[in-house]
Amino acid sequence: METLHYLQTFIHYTLHFLAPGLLSYVFFRKQWKRAWLIMIATMLVDLDHLLATPIFAPDRCSIGFHPLHSYYAIAVYFILLFFPKTRIIAVGLLFHMLTDWQDCQWH
Repeated sequence: METLHYLQTFIHYTLHFLAPGLLSYVFFRKQWKRAWLIMIATMLVDLDHLLATPIFAPDRCSIGFHPLHSYYAIAVYFILLFFPKTRIIAVGLLFHMLTDWQDCQWH
């Protein structure tokens, strides 16, 4: 069981930090380094974890629990895809939500 925990953690952080680099290179090639940094910056959405008690609970699913991980917030992130100036941020936020959602599937 401990091996699965390490695998989950590895996949989670790989998706949070390395996958956005790949997405940036594929979809925003002319500015991929900038896009990658912006997508990494969308990790700030996790500040909403500070509103929870306890702040970190390994078995808690973030999606639908934290305000910036709510279905309403995800709908706003989706709408941001349609505006060129917010598209990179939207991709970063939506991929962050996808990463956190897949994390929920382990439990």
